[in-house]
Amino acid sequence: MTPRADRRMPDIHRIIAILREEVRALQVPIVTEISRKRREPFDVLISTILSLRTKDEVTRGAATRLLARGSTPKEIIALPEEEISGLIYPVGFYKTKAKTLRQVCRDLIEKHGGKVPDNLEDLLKLKGVGRKTANLVITLGFGKPGICVDTHVHRVSNRLGYVATKTPEQTEMELRKKLPQEYWIEYNDLLVTWGQNFCRPISPFCSRCAIQPYCRQVGVVTHR
Repeated sequence: MTPRADRRMPDIHRIIAILREEVRALQVPIVTEISRKRREPFDVLISTILSLRTKDEVTRGAATRLLARGSTPKEIIALPEEEISGLIYPVGFYKTKAKTLRQVCRDLIEKHGGKVPDNLEDLLKLKGVGRKTANLVITLGFGKPGICVDTHVHRVSNRLGYVATKTPEQTEMELRKKLPQEYWIEYNDLLVTWGQNFCRPISPFCSRCAIQPYCRQVGVVTHR
């Protein structure tokens, strides 16, 4: 299906307003859920690392078990690697992530006084931390402006016709140019939730989509 030629640039203000109402009845992303229980940058950092290539329900259990045993870098690094592996199993690459978590905690202690840094530059220097993780820590952990782009945000933003990009990083840069800053923090939550429930990678539920009237459906070949 080609983009709808009769549609102008999507009204992002209207789209955000609709999504705010629609997602109230849906399950929010796991990292958001964890951050709402206790706004602590360390919790967000740990749970985001665990969530990479892992389903939310698995991440939920793993993060809950691990953070119950250690809620600070010093407490985590005091745990044997084998114990961390057991606590976070069956997240994807759990043995590798156990090593990564210990190294991250070591760096936090040695280079940042045991605190999670609140800026992209320092966060991106931590092992296993990419732009998605760093931006989530900034937005959900510190409540500071940032734009987190994962596969859902990248896909939905492009389908809407709001951006025309090839990679999540390109999408982040474009959104930083055009998305009103008032929406930066919540944009990830809204689009991830919508992407998981309606705007699926294959055959999205366009007939049930509340923002369908504002979507150019770029790249959508088949839909339900």
